[in-house]
Amino acid sequence: MKAPECRWESEVLAAVLESRWPERVDAELRAHAESCPICEEVAAIAGVLEADREGLRSEAALLDAGRIWWRAQWRARREAAAMAGRPITAAQVLAFACASGLVGACFGATSEWFQALMRQVSVPPLLAEHAVLALSVAALVVLVPAAVLVAIGRD
Repeated sequence: MKAPECRWESEVLAAVLESRWPERVDAELRAHAESCPICEEVAAIAGVLEADREGLRSEAALLDAGRIWWRAQWRARREAAAMAGRPITAAQVLAFACASGLVGACFGATSEWFQALMRQVSVPPLLAEHAVLALSVAALVVLVPAAVLVAIGRD
């Protein structure tokens, strides 16, 4: 089934939306809209929607300029603080990574049972000599991304 169309439909709709309907349109268009069911419906529905839109527009409450300015300033300050905090967060992540490496190195160097365990485990000689360094690097590979995720999650 083909949808019914009228070549005057767009003109009737434009007249209603421009608030020219029915007083300020051609008599020919007004006569056509009265005889055409499609244009009559368009004029009726568009008129109701336009009246509703005008009613809502008159009821809309705009904030005063001072309040809008204050909100814009508040938002700009908040965004500036967030931007300023990013280098601080990066420095904290780096400090955490360094502290973790230092704690791991101190633990490996001072813990006799850890050193004895490393001697008993069959590992390549190079890795056995530098077990503390290898474990510190392995811990950093796990801890630094976790710390970054936690730090970014706060923002």
